Amino acid sequence: MSDDFEYETELQVRFADIDAMGHVNNATYATYLEQARVDYYADVLGVGLDDIDTVLVNLQIDYRHEITLDDETVTVAMGVTSIGESSVTVDYEVRAGDHVAATAETTQVYVDPDEGASRPLPETWVEKMEARRDE
Repeated sequence: MSDDFEYETELQVRFADIDAMGHVNNATYATYLEQARVDYYADVLGVGLDDIDTVLVNLQIDYRHEITLDDETVTVAMGVTSIGESSVTVDYEVRAGDHVAATAETTQVYVDPDEGASRPLPETWVEKMEARRDE
């Protein structure tokens, strides 16, 4: 793991991820990032998918190298770069073998599921994210 990222998860490249060009479809990269966030919330914050209550408000992906079925797995490294009152910004690196296949950034906002309005991040989440960044 590089110093820029405090968390990594490995994901299987599935046949369904491959498009007619023989490589992972560009939209699938967003799914890889999403799964990495789910793993991070479970492993670092101890929060299951039913308790996350965040919405994605920004997604930027820069594609750098193709991923094929022969790669078998990808590693998604991620690091929290900014913690706001109700938002979290995360940088990512999607790796296939020795190649950086993509870099990305997302911002999620914590929301009240009944009202849809933003609300402050739980203090325990902030503490755990900050502690992980400082490791």
